Amino acid sequence: MTALLEMREITKTFPGVKALDSVNLSVKSGEIHALVGENGAGKSTLMKVLSGVYPAGSYEGEIHYDGKLAEFTDIADSESRGVIIIHQELALVPTLSIAENLFLGNERARGGIINWRETNQRTEALLRKVGLTDPPSTMVDKLGVGKQQLVEIAKALSKEVRLLILDEPTAALSESDSQALLELMLELKAQGVTQIIISHKLNEVRRVADSVTVIRDGSTVSTMDARANPITEDAIVRDMVGRDMADRYPERTRRAGDMLMQVKNWNVFHPLHADRQVIHDVNLSVKAGEVVGIAGLMGSGRTELAMSVFGRSWGQKISGSVEMNGRPVDVSSVDRAIASGLAYVTEDRKSLGLVLDETIQTNITLANLPGVSKSGILNEKSETRVAEDYRKTLNIRTPSVFQQVVNLSGGNQQKVVLSKWLFAGPEVLILDEPTRGIDVGAKFEIYGIINELSAAGKGVVMISSEMPELLGMCDRIYVMNEGEFVGELTAEEASQERIMSLIVTE
Repeated sequence: MTALLEMREITKTFPGVKALDSVNLSVKSGEIHALVGENGAGKSTLMKVLSGVYPAGSYEGEIHYDGKLAEFTDIADSESRGVIIIHQELALVPTLSIAENLFLGNERARGGIINWRETNQRTEALLRKVGLTDPPSTMVDKLGVGKQQLVEIAKALSKEVRLLILDEPTAALSESDSQALLELMLELKAQGVTQIIISHKLNEVRRVADSVTVIRDGSTVSTMDARANPITEDAIVRDMVGRDMADRYPERTRRAGDMLMQVKNWNVFHPLHADRQVIHDVNLSVKAGEVVGIAGLMGSGRTELAMSVFGRSWGQKISGSVEMNGRPVDVSSVDRAIASGLAYVTEDRKSLGLVLDETIQTNITLANLPGVSKSGILNEKSETRVAEDYRKTLNIRTPSVFQQVVNLSGGNQQKVVLSKWLFAGPEVLILDEPTRGIDVGAKFEIYGIINELSAAGKGVVMISSEMPELLGMCDRIYVMNEGEFVGELTAEEASQERIMSLIVTE
């Protein structure tokens, strides 16, 4: 196969930072090419160079596309040549219909009047290609994330895509939606669509990718051909982090102490539908120094449970009790939950965990302003000192704590969220999908932080969709299904098969 895309010696510099250093990438026509690397390695920057977000002249090196030198000036320029990028944060307008989203900026119109019959007919044809049966008039905000991802791909097909770039396409999807998307990628490949996938899920990379290019610290490390020889996850990880990671989970001495937190007979109803009970008589306990997991499929009620316990942030008609160190505590508001010794790291760090336009320093101290204030007046020197301490302790990769959080990689953003809640001084830390969308190196660092918390006698509740993560980190695992705990397993009893059997048989 000939190369559809050649990126040669691409170098991109920002003030004080060389994001890309002579990167080379060759993508053959009709293949699925995976681009992997740690957060901050330069993957997204490279794709922004390719798609014209960073236009020709703002970087060094050359892009050759379809056998010709390409100097894209903006996204519209690259899209006109069939290069379409779908970002991790979907670019759909939720208050418009599927049809309106598909042809936004590319309307089927004559004389300034939209031909809705043609628009809907073409929308139906495109939706069939991606396996969607929803009417073109369906509002996008009525669709789940999995279907929205398919709408984005349909939108790309409407622009006669030749090179489709998918940035973390399955990061927010359920297992079934992820599998459906991967199948679609293979179907598009069979139709001749060349694809680049950026993903931290190495099992998915190995399933669909014909070639894998690894980037580390802004430079190309290796390119592997899966058609010549099977690629192992260990080989990818070794090139990503620059070392072998025989054990993905740091060792920890399991030593549970006295009972720290108990949630008893917890019931929660849906915030909009008062007659719909979502959480049913849940009982949960956490001992000092213990890491307790909650396993379950998407929609099982794990996040709803965590948010309702943390200051009743979700739900209504909540009943039950919470005890800390054997004494009842008031968790009826976020402030009271924090004062009781609880902290909650949300699964949605961008929308709910961080103020993206604010600095690292501001975000770290946000949950405990009294800790850097006196008589209600913020002490900026104290705030900077606290932020610097957490930057060093958690290895947040940034030149300054005054940098806006929006400019950080996903893994470093997650470390800022953790820093914020660690500074609040919790006794029990609830972690909801703490490693979603981050690379194996950053995951290992976060696992180390969790182990340090447990060693210090803190309690950790860990919600994760990745069963190997729960099995590798937890002392006990609760299994949740349809708003109930359907099983409780010790580390010795737990296995992926045992967890799934509890989910499907209870």
